[in-house]
Amino acid sequence: MLSSFCSLILKALGWKIIIDDPGVKKYVLIVAPHTSNWDFLLGIAAAKAIKLDAHFIAKHTVFRKPFGWIFRGLGGIPVYRGQGRNLSEQLAEHFHSRDRFILGIAPEGTRSKLDHWKTGFYHIARAADVPVVMAFLDYRRKEVGMGGAFMPGADMNECFAIIQAFYSGREA
Repeated sequence: MLSSFCSLILKALGWKIIIDDPGVKKYVLIVAPHTSNWDFLLGIAAAKAIKLDAHFIAKHTVFRKPFGWIFRGLGGIPVYRGQGRNLSEQLAEHFHSRDRFILGIAPEGTRSKLDHWKTGFYHIARAADVPVVMAFLDYRRKEVGMGGAFMPGADMNECFAIIQAFYSGREA
């Protein structure tokens, strides 16, 4: 029912969902570009529309009362900084302890326009030994989707070349 409702909302807003299913049960899903608070809502609606059980990370303060239960219900995982533990290793534990786990991350780490991305998603995927799948929000074409799965290798520059080619022509 939620899937049908989200599909209907996206369609009514003129958005099209394009999916190239990676065929694996665990992966890091990078979502770009991340330029607006609407990205989160569009991404959640698209994930629910295709019945994708994806999780996301956010600073722990987002999970406080009165709205924390909503973010947890949507798949949120609180991040506590300054615990002396490597975040990549903490998140790799989530992958290792579950049969299915999809972690969505905005590689920009902010809604501001940047000339580079943070590399946390790469380190998480390497630590968990899972592929990276790329998701996009193309506001010009009103398309939201995912595809382009790859295993991140030791050469981060090669990974970013793959990513750059996938996102080429997609606009915020």
